[in-house]
Amino acid sequence: MKYDVNEYQLKNGGRGLIINVPGAPVFASQFSFRAGARFVKNYREKSETAHIMEHMAFGTSGDFANANDYETSFTKNGAFYNANTTDTGMTYIANCADFEWDRILKLQQSAICRPRFTEEEFKAEFGNVKSELTGYLSDAGWVLWPRMSQELGEDTKTIQEGLDSMANISVEDIREHYARTHTAGNMRFVVAGDFAGRLTKLREILNDFDLSEGERLPIPVDEMHSAPAFTIRRKDVPSINFEISLILPRRLSDEENSAMALLNHILNGTVYHSRIQGAARERGLLYYMWSNTSANEHNSSWDFGGEASAEKLPAVIDLIVGEMKKILDGEVDDQDLDEAKSYALGRHQMGVQTTAQLNQWFANRYFFDGRIEDFEKQPDRIRGVSREKIINTAREFFRADTWSLGLYGNTDKALADKLHEKFAKLF
Repeated sequence: MKYDVNEYQLKNGGRGLIINVPGAPVFASQFSFRAGARFVKNYREKSETAHIMEHMAFGTSGDFANANDYETSFTKNGAFYNANTTDTGMTYIANCADFEWDRILKLQQSAICRPRFTEEEFKAEFGNVKSELTGYLSDAGWVLWPRMSQELGEDTKTIQEGLDSMANISVEDIREHYARTHTAGNMRFVVAGDFAGRLTKLREILNDFDLSEGERLPIPVDEMHSAPAFTIRRKDVPSINFEISLILPRRLSDEENSAMALLNHILNGTVYHSRIQGAARERGLLYYMWSNTSANEHNSSWDFGGEASAEKLPAVIDLIVGEMKKILDGEVDDQDLDEAKSYALGRHQMGVQTTAQLNQWFANRYFFDGRIEDFEKQPDRIRGVSREKIINTAREFFRADTWSLGLYGNTDKALADKLHEKFAKLF
């Protein structure tokens, strides 16, 4: 896919990327604000404020009397819209046919710049958010990971704590959160499509996003620390979900992040050929497990998770410990590394088959730190990962000695402590 990308600054201070894709039949856009839960004014007591606001994002706004009118207009030619919220971000997404790109962009402008946040819609979406969160209480991942983050020192909320906070939230809190976070200086955008002969019109519409100036909000800093093993006991869940998280108190470099991505593929990236998941499948220990690495603003994490029976979980942890020890001892097989690179190169090449995928690829990094990644240079970064970079980065996580292990299911603290003791031998 041929394209060119340029950064554009709006008259009010907002910034974003314009990606011109000659001949693209689709227009894709994203507008993102640092407006997630951590930016709620009274976060400890009203943490779901941002989430409720996201649900109200496409309701009464501009000339639209309610959410039904807005949706009817937006989707009449097949266009798609959505919004999502994380601890730090709130993002508005739209995809549409090329012939109505300008109409859809103006509708996004209405939702982002002129929401009215009525009491009626607040009550409706309040109920919808409550229903959504209640459903998550039955999902091991949604329950286990916030607890893990808390144990390690991150100022986040569990699903139940989010539910408990909702009684404290009013529509006035929604309006206050919007006014403080939805400013031009706090906005980043990425638009992608065929803009030949349309750049002037595109810029005019973008510059009509009438937001107050504001500034980019800083991401909060948490004090991370090690924690003992913990359990979330559910007698009605026969299998056990496990999570292991290691924290490095700094952000990984791009080269280190690439190295860890290849290592995670070697360990768990394929069902049968990987060194941990593959071996566990061959031995009948579990159906699936995973590992990944995240480079965040102030720290980085290396996380493992999976599901197994109580009888087989100790053997799974033994397998993880054994393979991790090999890595820490410098045992990274050249063939494994070559195969991981080949896989990564293929996935990278397949990653931008559509305009929306191209938009998402650039947005992932740009919304984080404002960097414009070079898609064409990524293969060289992948090929350049060395055994030494993998080994040294993995060793740094263990030298930091900031980690925890958690279990969810029909289990007890004794098993969690036993598994924690097994993994602790790596430090």
